Amino acid sequence: MKVKFLAAFAAISLLSIVTAAPTIIFGVTPAVANPCASKPNPCAAKPNPCAGKVKAANSVGGPLAKQLQGKPVVVDIYASWCPACKNIAPTVSKIKQQYGNKITFVTLDVSDKASSAKAEAKAKQLGLSKFFAANKTQTGSLTIVDPATGNILGQERNNAELSAYSSVLDSAIAKK
Repeated sequence: MKVKFLAAFAAISLLSIVTAAPTIIFGVTPAVANPCASKPNPCAAKPNPCAGKVKAANSVGGPLAKQLQGKPVVVDIYASWCPACKNIAPTVSKIKQQYGNKITFVTLDVSDKASSAKAEAKAKQLGLSKFFAANKTQTGSLTIVDPATGNILGQERNNAELSAYSSVLDSAIAKK
């Protein structure tokens, strides 16, 4: 029994040395062909259709609180550590400057647990609980909401192009 075991062990050892021989003896690793290397990447040339867009519900869950009625509401999901928030900060500033009191601006800060709890309470007070629950991880996003219906008119994430927001805001303001 010992002899058979030792013979099997020796055979396995010998096979492992033979298969590793090119590396051990010559210091060369045998080349393994990648079957996909010569094929083009089918997704490389296609633009990302979701870039800048956030897949969202059509509504925030109903009409917003009375204090938000009468003007389009811009909801900013913000975090101090968020690169997208820093990227869109100049655009947010321009929107506030350009539209002033024609819109209502709501910032929901999710920078840490304490600010997230405050933002959740604020969202509940304003009628944005459902929206906040669904979007609190979407930092760097701006959402334009019709306060009377709760319908989302536009939503962008990490989009610093003012025109993406101004066209929606101008249309919403004109309807009022």
